[in-house]
Amino acid sequence: MFDRLEDTLLRFEEVLSLLSEPDVASDPKRFQALMKEQSDLSPLVEAYKAYKTCNQDIDDSLAMLQEESDDEMREMLKEELNASKARAEELEEKLKILLLPKDPNDDKNVIVEIRAGAGGDEAALFAAEIYRMYVHYAESRRWKVETMDVEEIGIGGMKYVSFMVAGQGAYSVLKYESGVHRVQRVPETESGGRIHTSTITVAIMPEAEEVDVEIDLNDCKFDVFRASGNGGQCVNTTDSAVRLTHIPTGIVISCQDEKSQLKNKDKALKVLRAKLYDMECRKVHDAEAEARRSQVGTGDRSEKIRTYNFPQGRVTDHRIKLTLYRLDSIMNGDIQEIIDALIAADQAAKLAKMK
Repeated sequence: MFDRLEDTLLRFEEVLSLLSEPDVASDPKRFQALMKEQSDLSPLVEAYKAYKTCNQDIDDSLAMLQEESDDEMREMLKEELNASKARAEELEEKLKILLLPKDPNDDKNVIVEIRAGAGGDEAALFAAEIYRMYVHYAESRRWKVETMDVEEIGIGGMKYVSFMVAGQGAYSVLKYESGVHRVQRVPETESGGRIHTSTITVAIMPEAEEVDVEIDLNDCKFDVFRASGNGGQCVNTTDSAVRLTHIPTGIVISCQDEKSQLKNKDKALKVLRAKLYDMECRKVHDAEAEARRSQVGTGDRSEKIRTYNFPQGRVTDHRIKLTLYRLDSIMNGDIQEIIDALIAADQAAKLAKMK
């Protein structure tokens, strides 16, 4: 571990040196790559430097204790020694986490798909509420949300919605949301006051760049049609909506959110690229069964991950046995506590596997 840390420190210093060279500054692509590497290495280097300082403080305190005879001074030195030891232990655990292999997709934007499952109109209503929950959460992080496609029902529900969340580290945070979300409540249409259980599925896919997935347009069939549902005058009166069919995989994507046919086509290709990239990632993921089992619910979309119980005002994440009794704030986008707990559990599982 410490050999790796020393190598990282040397590389960090080398990157800083390279960034100050004129030929690097004049090469935007290389300069940007080095700046990103510096940014990625900084947290690890800062923690390691702090750890080394702590160890030096421990050595200094021990040396002074051997020479000091004054009782009051010895007590003060012992307190400083204990504080330094505790801090060093904290930093060592932090370093272990920072050294965990990083998911190459963590810095990417995400495309989110929400589909109503069992429960009919009630499932569609819940899908719309979960969509709004993610939008509120993204806004709290100052991330940008862009709707790709939506299939609404007349009472304010959504049978399907896809949207992009663009922001630093969006995938690293939202990837744990993939799976089946279950709601338990009395639907507005239920006259007998019985609690119903409905489900929706959430899929989180990293946005793929053109370098990640190459799409042959000869494999794509584009159809245009008139958009339906809410929209401006131009949206509903021109053939601006686009349906993209990827012939080799049978994937069909519709985009009708934009007034421009060209923009809808571009959005459809973004979604297709993300789906194809996600399929490839899942093939690798499935091949590494042991690694998959060590992760906290970032893979199987048929897995029931969370229950939202309205009568009791509670939300339970089944993967980490976490229950919170503040359903209202969570539905308004306050999901950071759940995400932090999932990240911590995932890191703990990976650390345990390394031992």
